[in-house]
Amino acid sequence: MFRPSTFLALVLAGLLTACGGGEDTAPRSAAQGGIRLGFSQVGAESAWRLANTASIEHAATNASVQLDLRVADGKQDNQIAALREFIAAKVDVIAFSPVVESGWDKVLQESKDAGIPVIVTDRMVDTTDTSLFATMLGSDFTAEGRKAGEWLVEHFRDHKGPVRIVEIEGTAGSAPANQRRTGFAEAIKADTDLQVIDSRDGDFTRAGGEQVMAGFLQEHSDIDVVFAHNDDAGLGAVKAIEAVGKRPGEDVKIITVDASRDGLSALAEGRLNYVIECNPLLGPQLMELVGKVKTGQSIPRRVVVDETAFDREAAKAVLPNRQY
Repeated sequence: MFRPSTFLALVLAGLLTACGGGEDTAPRSAAQGGIRLGFSQVGAESAWRLANTASIEHAATNASVQLDLRVADGKQDNQIAALREFIAAKVDVIAFSPVVESGWDKVLQESKDAGIPVIVTDRMVDTTDTSLFATMLGSDFTAEGRKAGEWLVEHFRDHKGPVRIVEIEGTAGSAPANQRRTGFAEAIKADTDLQVIDSRDGDFTRAGGEQVMAGFLQEHSDIDVVFAHNDDAGLGAVKAIEAVGKRPGEDVKIITVDASRDGLSALAEGRLNYVIECNPLLGPQLMELVGKVKTGQSIPRRVVVDETAFDREAAKAVLPNRQY
């Protein structure tokens, strides 16, 4: 069966060397021998997610880590089932990128009772017992939302009158959606002219972004800005804006998060206006943490990925060598 993550892994294998459908039921080993890592991935909903999976697969191979990868198709029940299978299989380490923030305590306690350390990646879990996981590796989503808001404040600094903003959020209940919304709101709250007039869940997909934006355009005749929680949703918004004869990037300003190749290409073309980076290439850092936690070494409770943001000229500069 064709697997998009595996295909992308093959395409990116050479590029990643220098950088850091439903649930699968059969394990996929990246190497024979070594540490056994069970990893539960959210899904294959975006270019970001595919690049993230490919990075983890490639890094596991390089580190001689046996990788059992399960793709949850965006369903928390699938992830919980996968984690319990990892526990039953007595893997050495479990890692996962949670679909949503809450509802993990019971299965994480089961892993702790089994003596299997857990690394949370990309998205944080909401728990009062932080001993249930060893560390969290990922982006600062609140900072990403704040960067989006700060650009907006600066861009409209000399503008007189209200600026009408719509927000295409990520999957409801997910850490990036919650925290990007919070950071954005914090950054714009001092400027009362910057008004979020509508906000809906676009589920981090192009189809979702297009559908939500089409609804916004039917209900609001005077939208000035779109803040989309990821590139794919933003690119869906571009399509909806063009469908009604407006010019994305000119008539409607668009800010997105991810900095995928597709997002940066649209930015370079002027159809997006500002893109905040959320780096998916976590594989090498994850394998380093897996090795340390397995051997009992001390690791930080939080590992934040270095990231930047792009305007049009910066996008043009990095596109020739962009790896995802």
